[in-house]
Amino acid sequence: MKLLVLREGVHGTNASAYADLLRDRLPDHEVVHARTREAELREIRDARVATGIDIDTELLERAGRLRLFAGAYAGHSHLPLDALDERNVAVTNAVGVHAPNVAEYVLGALLARVRSFREGYRRQERAEWRPFEVGELAGSTVTVVGLGAIGSAVVERLNPFEVETVGIRANPEQGGPADTVHGPDGFHDALARSDAVVLACPLTEETRGLVDEPEFTTMPTEAHLVNVARGPVVDTDALVTAIRRNVIGGATLDVTDPEPLPADHPLWGFENVQVTPHNAGATPAYYDRLADILAENVEHAAAEGFEELRNQVA
Repeated sequence: MKLLVLREGVHGTNASAYADLLRDRLPDHEVVHARTREAELREIRDARVATGIDIDTELLERAGRLRLFAGAYAGHSHLPLDALDERNVAVTNAVGVHAPNVAEYVLGALLARVRSFREGYRRQERAEWRPFEVGELAGSTVTVVGLGAIGSAVVERLNPFEVETVGIRANPEQGGPADTVHGPDGFHDALARSDAVVLACPLTEETRGLVDEPEFTTMPTEAHLVNVARGPVVDTDALVTAIRRNVIGGATLDVTDPEPLPADHPLWGFENVQVTPHNAGATPAYYDRLADILAENVEHAAAEGFEELRNQVA
């Protein structure tokens, strides 16, 4: 079976490393890495599997034998799903690849907040040996919105810190690793008693603008918001207002709306806001985990066809 690795890498890494890992895992299959657009257009003609960040109409029109597109991101709303469906091409995503590293990002953000690391850095720069106020995670309450792979990994890493965790998910009957799990109707009650709120949910019509002025008003004034979901889950203007008026204690944002965040945006200027360039998902193990998923699916497809694949979304 021929697999085509498209030329664009993830998180600034070269996709050739991904191709090498696939060759190691699938020695009985042909793995081709297209390094140019011309090569993509040529090699996709007889590829049974293509993998990468996205696939466009021109590539699809030339993909005469394609049966699977393996997306390199957890999200798949940017893909031409209707066009892929019309051509009977299965689609998988990278759900689970990000979970360990994004969960570490969240844990780091919460520890940095309670231990006042930013204040420590400022005093170090001034060579100022003077104690400052700190807190601890133990005994705090953290609400995690979304209990998929990432949200569950966040909760699991918080448990050893003796944190009370509250999970919010669309279908609470599915449960999860949090101490308590509620549906959307329990969201505001959870916000009202949270020391920190972690957003790890997908962007949908229901979650777009989920955290707005009413939600910030409900949160305690010392509460910290961590967004590793998508920027539009939070109303940016409402967040800026909440920070300016000390309605909440601060925020750690790996995603923003708009994104990239303009250089003159007010969020850059707040001492209690940490902004990172959507790289919580970056990890040296990314391609290893991605290759594991695709190799498993290729072996399954070779034996049983392109149905019931791991992480299949379409």
